Amino acid sequence: DVQLQASGGGLVQSGGSLRLSCAASGFAFVEYSIAWFRQAPGKEREGVSVSSRIGGSTYYADSVKGRFTISRDNAKKTVYLQMNSLKSEDTAVYYCAGRLGGPSLGRELYGYWGQGTQVTVSS
Repeated sequence: DVQLQASGGGLVQSGGSLRLSCAASGFAFVEYSIAWFRQAPGKEREGVSVSSRIGGSTYYADSVKGRFTISRDNAKKTVYLQMNSLKSEDTAVYYCAGRLGGPSLGRELYGYWGQGTQVTVSS
């Protein structure tokens, strides 16, 4: 079975850091682009960052550029999202998702989703 398990969320003060992890199993990980999305209460799910298959390319939403860094360890089948200089507007449930093919921040292109991990940034 395809599984994506997100972890690492928590409560942090504004300006702090967290590192999210997305552990994958059940599919050819290196062939998949893996992305992070987030959804705040009352808002649509939005793309945050994506790592292309193998990890050759990365993309970020404008709102997180310079603060978040995505990386992947293909040997461990895990993608990480290092989040620095967190702001209250980063508060959301963060999901990882996978798609076979090129990187995209369009949520409709992703067929595999993890269960989400809550990130709360207090001001």
